[in-house]
Amino acid sequence: MIALADYGASNTRSVLRAFLAVGAEAVILTDDPVTLRRAERVVLPGVGNFAAAKRRLDATGLGEAITDVAHAGRPVLGICLGLQLFLSDSEEAPGVPGLGLLPGRVARFQTELPVPHVGWARVRLTAGGRAHGALAGAFDGDEAFFYHVHSYHPVGVDPAGALAEAEYGGPFPTIVGADNVVGVQFHPEKSQAAGLALLRAFTRWTP
Repeated sequence: MIALADYGASNTRSVLRAFLAVGAEAVILTDDPVTLRRAERVVLPGVGNFAAAKRRLDATGLGEAITDVAHAGRPVLGICLGLQLFLSDSEEAPGVPGLGLLPGRVARFQTELPVPHVGWARVRLTAGGRAHGALAGAFDGDEAFFYHVHSYHPVGVDPAGALAEAEYGGPFPTIVGADNVVGVQFHPEKSQAAGLALLRAFTRWTP
């Protein structure tokens, strides 16, 4: 069973539909921490404010449940804000800790380009990304285009965990992972064939 954490984020149902589109046979949207803990795979989607999202995860117990699943070694995926919540903290919400499942933090874009960054961006796998089981079947070669909508992005990421990069006024990590946890800064559910390929690969990934 794949469980999507339902904590009020607006893109959860579109992520659910995308998983159904790639043939995931048992995928549910749940706000129950017990159900989340029982899942074989867990997904944390998300759009919105870091602090508000973290408060909802804390209040519902879903954040603790996601952490338990990650520590149990089962596959966990974060999407957009979900990835950011996996990191230690964010400039968007000083003093509010993230879940700390991945090394690194979140910073606002410092660029003369318009912020937020909205649109398609070329995503290039690093050497670590090319060898990563969750990504091996998701890319045709070393790069693909994915749809991004964000003002903040990961920084201070462990080089070994920076699985892919994109550029917006400079390079930034857009796929980050460690062991059984992986997060993407873009929206696979809005990224057409490339996004569906990535979600399909996640359903088959065995860390």
